[in-house]
Amino acid sequence: MKYLFSLLAGALLLSGNVFASDESPDVLVKRVTEEVLSIVRTDKDIQSGDSRKAVQLVETKVLPNFNFMRMTSLAVGKDWRKATPEQKKRLSDEFRTLLVRTYSNALTAYKDQRVVFKPFKMEPTETDVMVRTEVRQPGQPAVQIDYALEKDEKSWKVYDVVVAGISLVTNYRDSFAQEIRAGGIDGLIATIAAKNKQIATAQAAKS
Repeated sequence: MKYLFSLLAGALLLSGNVFASDESPDVLVKRVTEEVLSIVRTDKDIQSGDSRKAVQLVETKVLPNFNFMRMTSLAVGKDWRKATPEQKKRLSDEFRTLLVRTYSNALTAYKDQRVVFKPFKMEPTETDVMVRTEVRQPGQPAVQIDYALEKDEKSWKVYDVVVAGISLVTNYRDSFAQEIRAGGIDGLIATIAAKNKQIATAQAAKS
């Protein structure tokens, strides 16, 4: 479950295009997912476990597609309003790094999953929607992976990914709240930063 979640979220993260403001959210998700999975299928370095290359791809192309400040605020929950602007930025940066490194690990393990895109409808005035997909793999139960997107002034951006009914941002909320109770906002920042260093060290050792 965690593998599939990371894989599909990571796949969407990898697009480096600047999306047109008139591109619908379902078209965005479908195009980006298909383009990226096609790249991963043919990239021998990523297939052989080159996490450094996967990290580089994600880090350079993630920002146009995800609203990490919104994602971080949802993951932190009610404690978000206690953070200063500087702390909010640091939290968002560390959370982004955590997700990028997690997803890059998953990309190196990609096999033969197929993504089915569910029918999508929206009203012309809607600015917050859910695009639903299903991941299928031979010999395994299908897993539903849905993308929550919101429209800003220029384009649609993902602010949550929901796997089999479990939200990414709410999945982090309990552990983040525990860290804040123990060490405040700065304690949470330090914990995520330490986790990022741990993952980076592990990835470097594999390279």
